[in-house]
Amino acid sequence: MTNQKLTKSRVNVGVDVGKWSLDICIHEKELVWQVENTPEGIRSIMNRLSRYHVERIVMEATGRYEFALAEAAYDKGLPVCIAKPTSVRKYAGAIEQLAKTDRIDAQVIAEYAAVIKPRVTPEKSKNLIAIKDLLARRRQILSLRTQEINRRHIMDGGIKRSCRRLIKCFDAEIAWVEKRLEKLVETESEWSEKREILESAPGVGKTLAFTLLADMPELGSLTNKQASALVGVAPINRDSGKTRGKRRIQGGRASVRTTLYMATLSATQCNPAIKAFYKNLVTQGKHKKVALTACMRKFITILNAMIREKQAWCAT
Repeated sequence: MTNQKLTKSRVNVGVDVGKWSLDICIHEKELVWQVENTPEGIRSIMNRLSRYHVERIVMEATGRYEFALAEAAYDKGLPVCIAKPTSVRKYAGAIEQLAKTDRIDAQVIAEYAAVIKPRVTPEKSKNLIAIKDLLARRRQILSLRTQEINRRHIMDGGIKRSCRRLIKCFDAEIAWVEKRLEKLVETESEWSEKREILESAPGVGKTLAFTLLADMPELGSLTNKQASALVGVAPINRDSGKTRGKRRIQGGRASVRTTLYMATLSATQCNPAIKAFYKNLVTQGKHKKVALTACMRKFITILNAMIREKQAWCAT
């Protein structure tokens, strides 16, 4: 009697992530089931998937509800793809899947995994996740602080004093976040050289440096066009036949773009290269926002080249 080697079936898995439940679909087997979004439920998923050779397990980005499942999958060595919800919905529209339930969504995500074969999402360390969370928290607090500053200018009496008290609280929270960020970034030893190079450029402060290191780790390995497209400051063509549409920017990583915008505003005043470029565009009659967007594109390509060449800022 000969022993036959059993090979596991190759499958693509789609998971519709909810706050309380997880709907799972194995596309090739047409299996759909639901478990609670709890450690016990996630363990049952991993046990069941261990019977197959998983080519990819795809789930939508929900904010944080997918984190526990993704972490468990990474621990098992499974290829995880955290997809943009808009990409999955566009695919559903393309196959004319108009109905939407948790079960149907899991099936659509599984088919999307099998047909589109999205790129695998690299695993992030807990330290990197903490850094990204702190950067997001800083942006949130700054937004609240700006609202209170605006209210302070139009309110009178006791309400104005209330606004001042809240602004002081926000300042203290921002200081705490920045102090915590500094400590966490220092633990990322491989970032030290890149951080030094980035902060050598006039207009680049700690916030932009931390944001680029955490949210754009590809910086230095990209072409100029790729870098500007990844941030979302590359003009997109809108041409059809003889029509030449207006170029507009779209897409990209919003967190990087927002921080780069503020840094570029500063750079138009203190960075000689960006300042001269901005003035030249405005002199040519370009709208100031258009000129600023062009400066953002130039700024990120300069920073990308600096990291690629491992060279600090040089005025020439």
